[in-house]
Amino acid sequence: MRVLAIREAKSGLSATLEDAQRERILITRNGRPCAIVIGVEGRDLEDVMLMSNPRFWRMIEASRKDPRTYSLDEVRAHFAAAAARPTGGRSGKRAGRTQARRARPSRG
Repeated sequence: MRVLAIREAKSGLSATLEDAQRERILITRNGRPCAIVIGVEGRDLEDVMLMSNPRFWRMIEASRKDPRTYSLDEVRAHFAAAAARPTGGRSGKRAGRTQARRARPSRG
């Protein structure tokens, strides 16, 4: 991490932003930390917004602690098995009538 006084960062803002794409830049004011500049060039706006959202990170941490968490391989296996199973649903006219009945508002 490179350290720059605020005066240096302001006078060479373009260069500071270019450097921030490769390494974090700590900006100081009167010798005390003031801000960190992190390059985000090439990232989606949504990703950048999530990276700085504390609520998102709390949700990630809670998810990691949850014993019901599944690995990516487990999720893929589950959906592959589900896709291979026949649907077993109704077909033809009868299914259409059932759906139509459900869609009607009740009389009351």
